[in-house]
Amino acid sequence: MSAFASIPLEEKRRVLEEFTAIKADFASRGWFAGTGGNLSMRIGPYSPDEFFFAVTASGKDKTRSTPEDFLFVDQDGKACETTSLRPSAETSLHREIYRLTGAGAIFHIHSVFNNIVSEWFWERRSVPIEGVELIKAFNIWDEDAAIDVPIVTNYADVPRIVPEITERLDPRIPGLLIRKHGICAWGKDAFEAKKHLEAFEFLFEYVYRWELLKGRA
Repeated sequence: MSAFASIPLEEKRRVLEEFTAIKADFASRGWFAGTGGNLSMRIGPYSPDEFFFAVTASGKDKTRSTPEDFLFVDQDGKACETTSLRPSAETSLHREIYRLTGAGAIFHIHSVFNNIVSEWFWERRSVPIEGVELIKAFNIWDEDAAIDVPIVTNYADVPRIVPEITERLDPRIPGLLIRKHGICAWGKDAFEAKKHLEAFEFLFEYVYRWELLKGRA
C-alpha cells in the first residue's frame, strides 16, 4: 500500500472541505480574477523527500464550487489518484516551498496592490515595510520592526522560478512575491496561511498608498 493510500479517508475529506471554504472566502474578495491564483494544503506525514498535498486544478473557475476543484499530488507534483485534472501551473513553486519550509498550506493570489508593489520595488528585489503593526502577524515582535518581502522573477516557464525561490526565501518571512504576478503566502496550517496572506495584502496596500503620499509613485 502506498503512503498516500494509508492516509485516512476522513482526513482527505476534511482537507477538501476546508479547502472549499477557503476558496469560497477568497473568491468573495475578488482574489481569483480570470481563474488566476491557486491554493494548496499538505496532508499526511511530512519529510522533505516525501509528502502529499491537495492543490487547485488548472484552468477552473474558482468562483464556483464543483467536484473537480482539487486533486492530490505528491512531492514531484504527480497525481496520487487516477484523474483527468491537471494541477495548477504553479504547483512546482508549491512543491519547493513545502520542501524548504515544511509548511501546512500555501496560498497564491493575484491582486492589484501586490502586482504594483512587486514592480515598483523590482530593482531592489524586495518590498521594504517598516514599523507597521501587522508585521506582528508574522510573529515578528520587534518594536518598529522592518522586513523585506522577497520578489522573484516572473518567468513564463514557471519551473524556472524555483531556483530563485530556493535562493531568496527568507525563513522569517512566510511569503514572497512573483514580479507582476502575485503573492505566495504560507503557514503551518490553513488558518495561519490565511492570516499571513491577509497581512501581506494589507501591508502591500499600505506601502503603495504611503509611496503615493510621499510623492514617489
